[in-house]
Amino acid sequence: MEGAFDFRQDWRRPAVRKLLLWMGAAVLALALIGSAARPIAVGATRDEDHQVSGGGRTMIEGGGPGLVPVTTVLAFHASGQDGAFECLALMPPVATSFSPESGDFEVNAMYVTGKVTSVTVRGGTAVLHGTATVTGLGAGTNVPFTFAVKAGGPGATARLDISGLTFHEILLEGQISVH
Repeated sequence: MEGAFDFRQDWRRPAVRKLLLWMGAAVLALALIGSAARPIAVGATRDEDHQVSGGGRTMIEGGGPGLVPVTTVLAFHASGQDGAFECLALMPPVATSFSPESGDFEVNAMYVTGKVTSVTVRGGTAVLHGTATVTGLGAGTNVPFTFAVKAGGPGATARLDISGLTFHEILLEGQISVH
């Protein structure tokens, strides 16, 4: 067949060799870029890429029953579909915020210790889901919880939903990281 391309002989021509080298380089470059690139579209990040951690001391907005102030000591970490969550709520020994002891946070009102089973991140907010053992208020085992937290230092907010209760918290000391 006249004029047909015969690879066994034509690859030796400089123009054909140059074209083949450029095509090979382009394929290699695309393969390297594809293997190294991370998703950049909003919502395209894989769940296992999420890193969420934090700890500190919070104040429960509105306190407990009867305007009793409540503080918590909070610590958590999660990446992908695994992690841990700890929250100890402390209140004064007297059930009124108008007593001299109202600033002594030494009574264990509630303790939540659990395993994180999923993490969702959108912007600087993370939502952790899991199951926990709860003592004190809302006591139980294998209790499902949802913890929503915003990244930041003092002033960052969080919300814990557990045992049919909702706690709105403000970080007083510590740091929350969401990636």
